[in-house]
Amino acid sequence: MQPRGVEILLVEDNASDAELTLRALKQRNLANQVHVCRDGAEAMDFFSGSTGPIPRVVLLDLKLPKVDGLEVLRLDFAAFARAVSDVGLYWLLLNQPPQ
Repeated sequence: MQPRGVEILLVEDNASDAELTLRALKQRNLANQVHVCRDGAEAMDFFSGSTGPIPRVVLLDLKLPKVDGLEVLRLDFAAFARAVSDVGLYWLLLNQPPQ
Protein backbone atom coordinates (compact mmCIF):
# COMPACT_ATOMS: atom_id res chain seq x y z
CA MET A 1 0.00 0.00 0.00
CA GLN A 2 1.24 3.47 -0.89
CA PRO A 3 2.21 5.69 2.04
CA ARG A 4 0.10 8.87 2.18
CA GLY A 5 1.66 12.08 0.96
CA VAL A 6 4.44 10.57 -1.15
CA GLU A 7 5.68 13.30 -3.48
CA ILE A 8 8.86 11.60 -4.72
CA LEU A 9 9.35 7.91 -5.43
CA LEU A 10 13.02 6.89 -5.60
CA VAL A 11 13.61 3.49 -7.22
CA GLU A 12 17.26 2.60 -6.68
CA ASP A 13 18.93 -0.73 -5.90
CA ASN A 14 22.34 0.73 -5.01
CA ALA A 15 22.29 1.80 -1.36
CA SER A 16 25.08 4.36 -1.86
CA ASP A 17 23.30 6.01 -4.79
CA ALA A 18 20.03 6.06 -2.86
CA GLU A 19 21.75 7.66 0.15
CA LEU A 20 23.39 10.33 -2.04
CA THR A 21 20.04 11.14 -3.64
CA LEU A 22 18.29 11.35 -0.28
CA ARG A 23 21.06 13.57 1.09
CA ALA A 24 20.72 15.95 -1.88
CA LEU A 25 16.94 16.07 -1.42
CA LYS A 26 17.31 16.73 2.33
CA GLN A 27 19.71 19.62 1.70
CA ARG A 28 16.93 21.23 -0.34
CA ASN A 29 14.18 20.36 2.18
CA LEU A 30 12.54 17.93 -0.25
CA ALA A 31 13.08 14.63 1.54
CA ASN A 32 10.16 14.53 3.98
CA GLN A 33 7.82 12.92 1.42
CA VAL A 34 10.13 10.42 -0.29
CA HIS A 35 9.44 6.71 -0.57
CA VAL A 36 12.29 4.39 -1.61
CA CYS A 37 11.87 1.13 -3.53
CA ARG A 38 14.93 -1.13 -3.83
CA ASP A 39 14.01 -2.95 -7.06
CA GLY A 40 11.59 -2.88 -9.96
CA ALA A 41 9.23 -5.45 -8.45
CA GLU A 42 8.84 -3.32 -5.32
CA ALA A 43 8.10 -0.28 -7.51
CA MET A 44 5.46 -2.22 -9.44
CA ASP A 45 3.90 -3.31 -6.13
CA PHE A 46 3.93 0.33 -4.98
CA PHE A 47 1.90 1.42 -8.01
CA SER A 48 -0.42 -1.58 -8.11
CA GLY A 49 -1.38 -1.17 -4.45
CA SER A 50 -1.92 2.56 -4.79
CA THR A 51 -5.35 4.01 -4.12
CA GLY A 52 -4.18 7.57 -3.59
CA PRO A 53 -2.48 10.08 -5.85
CA ILE A 54 0.63 8.99 -7.69
CA PRO A 55 3.95 10.63 -6.77
CA ARG A 56 4.73 13.92 -8.50
CA VAL A 57 8.22 12.71 -9.41
CA VAL A 58 9.66 9.25 -9.96
CA LEU A 59 13.44 8.94 -9.91
CA LEU A 60 13.91 5.57 -11.59
CA ASP A 61 17.11 3.59 -12.09
CA LEU A 62 16.78 1.70 -15.38
CA LYS A 63 19.11 -1.18 -14.43
CA LEU A 64 17.25 -2.81 -11.55
CA PRO A 65 17.08 -6.38 -10.26
CA LYS A 66 13.92 -8.48 -10.60
CA VAL A 67 12.07 -6.07 -12.94
CA ASP A 68 14.15 -3.53 -14.87
CA GLY A 69 13.25 0.15 -15.03
CA LEU A 70 11.99 -0.03 -18.61
CA GLU A 71 9.43 -2.65 -17.60
CA VAL A 72 8.32 -0.42 -14.71
CA LEU A 73 7.76 2.37 -17.24
CA ARG A 74 5.47 0.15 -19.30
CA LEU A 75 3.08 0.14 -16.26
CA ASP A 76 1.88 3.72 -17.00
CA PHE A 77 4.05 5.64 -19.44
CA ALA A 78 1.60 8.57 -19.70
CA ALA A 79 1.93 9.30 -15.96
CA PHE A 80 5.70 9.04 -16.19
CA ALA A 81 5.74 11.43 -19.17
CA ARG A 82 3.66 13.95 -17.17
CA ALA A 83 6.12 13.69 -14.26
CA VAL A 84 9.07 14.28 -16.59
CA SER A 85 7.28 17.29 -18.04
CA ASP A 86 6.68 18.69 -14.54
CA VAL A 87 10.35 18.27 -13.66
CA GLY A 88 11.34 19.98 -16.90
CA LEU A 89 9.06 22.92 -16.14
CA TYR A 90 10.53 23.17 -12.64
CA TRP A 91 14.08 23.30 -13.97
CA LEU A 92 13.22 25.83 -16.66
CA LEU A 93 10.99 28.15 -14.63
CA LEU A 94 11.61 27.81 -10.91
CA ASN A 95 15.08 26.45 -10.34
CA GLN A 96 17.64 28.98 -9.14
CA PRO A 97 21.39 28.52 -8.77
CA PRO A 98 22.71 28.13 -5.21
CA GLN A 99 23.83 31.26 -3.41
